[in-house]
Amino acid sequence: MTGKTFLRRDSTTNLSGEQVGVQIGSGATNAGDIPALNSAGVIDSTLLPAGIGEASLALPATEALAAGAMVNIWSSSGVASARNANATDTSKPVSGFVTAAVSSGATATIFFPGQIVTGVSGLTIGAPVYLSTTSGAVTTTAPSASGNLVCVLSQAAISATEFVLEKVSSIIHA
Repeated sequence: MTGKTFLRRDSTTNLSGEQVGVQIGSGATNAGDIPALNSAGVIDSTLLPAGIGEASLALPATEALAAGAMVNIWSSSGVASARNANATDTSKPVSGFVTAAVSSGATATIFFPGQIVTGVSGLTIGAPVYLSTTSGAVTTTAPSASGNLVCVLSQAAISATEFVLEKVSSIIHA
């Protein structure tokens, strides 16, 4: 969705014309521009100063990631990369999550604890949320097989489709 337009007077020519608000920032090239809310109705984090807004990191994805997937940051040939987290064992614990689907080889924006995870399903309001043994998925049932990683992602879901990713704590199921 394109930002709404407004009238702007050119200080050199004194003529008026339409200007579109900036929804995604490009650094210094946008100096003096007027920001506009994006299609989600919020100010895009690219329009905020460094250190303000969502804690996120852009990394290459080494496999396809679904919207709302829990991800693990790992070293792929010495390059920090993102892959699906899962609770099958201790090799892929949760580092953060993605909000949009990402193809293998594309850049994934990973968000960290303290933020609301959306794009999941099957949660029960007030129930704990755990990392699933299904790659990238979450569940309200703690994994119970020997060697599984029991990773509490949230003490309580806030709806059937969202929860706040808390500081991640894990134990290995005996």
